[in-house]
Amino acid sequence: MADNPASRFDRQSSSDRRFDHDCRRDQRGPDRALTRAHGRTTAAAVLVATLLLGGCSAEQRDEWSRLALPEPATEEAPLVGDLWIGAWIAAFAVGFLVWGLILWAVIAYRRRNDQLPKQTRFNIPIEFLYTVTPFFVIAPFFYFTANHQDQITDIRAEPDLTVDVVGQQWSWTFNYVDEDVHEIGTINDRPTLYLPIGQTVRFELGSQDVIHSFWIPEFYMKQDVFPGQPNAFQVTPDREGTFEGRCAEFCGVFHQSMRFTVEVVSEQEYQDQMDGLREAGQTGLIDPPIRGAYDDEPLDPDSPGGDR
Repeated sequence: MADNPASRFDRQSSSDRRFDHDCRRDQRGPDRALTRAHGRTTAAAVLVATLLLGGCSAEQRDEWSRLALPEPATEEAPLVGDLWIGAWIAAFAVGFLVWGLILWAVIAYRRRNDQLPKQTRFNIPIEFLYTVTPFFVIAPFFYFTANHQDQITDIRAEPDLTVDVVGQQWSWTFNYVDEDVHEIGTINDRPTLYLPIGQTVRFELGSQDVIHSFWIPEFYMKQDVFPGQPNAFQVTPDREGTFEGRCAEFCGVFHQSMRFTVEVVSEQEYQDQMDGLREAGQTGLIDPPIRGAYDDEPLDPDSPGGDR
């Protein structure tokens, strides 16, 4: 008996429908698997972050809130801290947007068959978008950076005291201009910089040989020290304590030895330290010779080139 053409058509249509259903099911499979994998990854990331933060001490959590910056020790430091945190927030926002767009493009436009997608030579709206968008990202950075920089580097106010800082290979000399005393460091003996709490200090920086960089991390301030080109900045310490300063510009073989100690103390203790320098004979303002830190003996202010 010959097959009815209509019956053959029905059987073929039924087979095609089953094939289409299987194809759609196969296509949905990777989507569901990808969604489940993404959910598991997110849950794992949240769990790890919770465990890490939960195991941190209060001090560590406080450091995390500053994004690894040390605890500030000057009145001006929060300006730098705010700029630092704001920059990270903006960077993460842009990063998440870009990563999200990349992930969306990977999933939405993944290869489904061997057919070549439609090719587009140009897209004016998209090109305009990625040309203009960076301007709106950079403009706030520029504004806040310029605004904070103007405040941080402003030295028009009269300071309470001035410290003349001289960098030389490979140590530091501190001249307390108002007290007319000094302290010279050597490569084997770190100098100590004493500062009274709550008083504005102007650092006047100069170098005798190569470029150095005067940096106290807790002050959130670092400035280069150039030979023959004075530099200056002002800060007001607002927290007593002992801090470590260092040279942040590679300056030669013993660059790592260019460290110094900073003591922020009460006004009375500051005066006691200045009196101690006078009693030790370290009076006058010293302009150390090039590579004066090689010498472990303090310079004599009465010697040629010693007293300025």
